[in-house]
Amino acid sequence: QVQLVESGGGLVQAGGSLRLSCAASLSIFRGRAMGWYRQAPGKQRELVATISIGGLTNYADSVKGRFTISRDNAKSTVYLQMNSLKPEDTAVYYCNQVPPPTYWGQGTQVTVSS
Repeated sequence: QVQLVESGGGLVQAGGSLRLSCAASLSIFRGRAMGWYRQAPGKQRELVATISIGGLTNYADSVKGRFTISRDNAKSTVYLQMNSLKPEDTAVYYCNQVPPPTYWGQGTQVTVSS
């Protein structure tokens, strides 16, 4: 069964932190690079962080130094620790393979107030 379940979003003030989690089915997670994507209202979905099978990470310039992606291969779970949040980080956050297939989970809403 193909499944992606994102959680951990919420409303936070600027400067605050959130930790997102993504539980993925093995068919999506095993042997794949994974990433966190986000889509703000009226904008295209963008890739903000990636992690390889071995743990190598990459970040979009807009989140570098503030966000940290990690994965637990035993739990088929990907995390995104978000610190020093800004209003422009407001978006629906999704996890998926890199590059992504056509299937997406429901995402988790992150709202940062100024």
